[in-house]
Amino acid sequence: MKALILVGGFGTRLRPLTLSVPKPLVDFANKPMILHQIEALKAIGVDEVVLAINYQPEVMLSFLKEFEAKLGIKITCSQETEPMGTAGPLALARDKLDDGSGEPFFVLNSDVICEYPLEQMLEFHKKHGGEASIMVTKVDEPSKYGVVILDEETGRVEKFVEKPKIFVGNKINAGIYLLNPSVLNMIELRPTSIEKEVFPKIASEKQLYAMILPGFWMDIGQPKDYISGLRLYLDSLKRNLPKKLSFGAHIIGNVIVDETAQIGEGCLIGPDVAIGPGCMIEAGVRLSRCTVMRGVRIKKHACVSGSIIGWHSTVGQWARVENMTVLGEDVHVCDEVYSNGGVVLPHKEIKSSITKPEIVM
Repeated sequence: MKALILVGGFGTRLRPLTLSVPKPLVDFANKPMILHQIEALKAIGVDEVVLAINYQPEVMLSFLKEFEAKLGIKITCSQETEPMGTAGPLALARDKLDDGSGEPFFVLNSDVICEYPLEQMLEFHKKHGGEASIMVTKVDEPSKYGVVILDEETGRVEKFVEKPKIFVGNKINAGIYLLNPSVLNMIELRPTSIEKEVFPKIASEKQLYAMILPGFWMDIGQPKDYISGLRLYLDSLKRNLPKKLSFGAHIIGNVIVDETAQIGEGCLIGPDVAIGPGCMIEAGVRLSRCTVMRGVRIKKHACVSGSIIGWHSTVGQWARVENMTVLGEDVHVCDEVYSNGGVVLPHKEIKSSITKPEIVM
């Protein structure tokens, strides 16, 4: 079975992290975002994953070679010479996705994090017998999205309403699809949108069905949603795989700590924290609602909340980092400095406080 992951472009919304690696390789809960998806696909029998990509394919492939062997799954790239939207990449990768078996293939948006109920989606797809299945999720503010109108009994999609001004429903496209190879015949090799051009056409032929996603869902393509997504992900771990969480006198709520990280005395960690490999958290540190990536050092009595600390960065003694601060790779925040929503590019030293959200070049 095959799958295509829409990797796409430059990850500008997650800068400065994406100045160091392509967005799918940014760590989320201590492993690259895309690895969460590849592991879920492998678990239900997918044997080849195609990455639709137009930015740094060689970086992606050399990184993923190690996981290809470890997971026993083939990972290839389909490179766009120009941005092809969300449907064009399927036409471009047609030869890789349609092997003549007639078997459906998965398509995933690389920013989406959830519990990936792909086994259930396969059963749903077989049962309804249509050409295509999409996953939908319920949201509180549907006016910000394209809303999917469907028959509640059968799941058949009737139409799509883009950013409705009045309430028409609360289910939106969750960015996970299961398509029959015949759908590829509807897609031209040009920049085109699967949501706005292909799916409405399949829906008009009464061949598109929507499955309501159980559990949580988040598009983690920007810092605020990345932090919210971490909370939802750790909450899901607590329900489904509590052994993966860390416990101890210094931990509150849901926290994951890599086994190679060191934590000093008198720290208070949590809720909703991920601490990556090789991190050094010194005595008296306070961490909450944050990600601390590989090789970071947080010095004594520093406080980090609601922020992302990029690889190999240092936060000085008694420093305070909060309010969606994002430190790129190898940033050094000096002792007693305060960052209120600073977005700091890689390899910088911060000697004075950032009192309001700003980008530090």
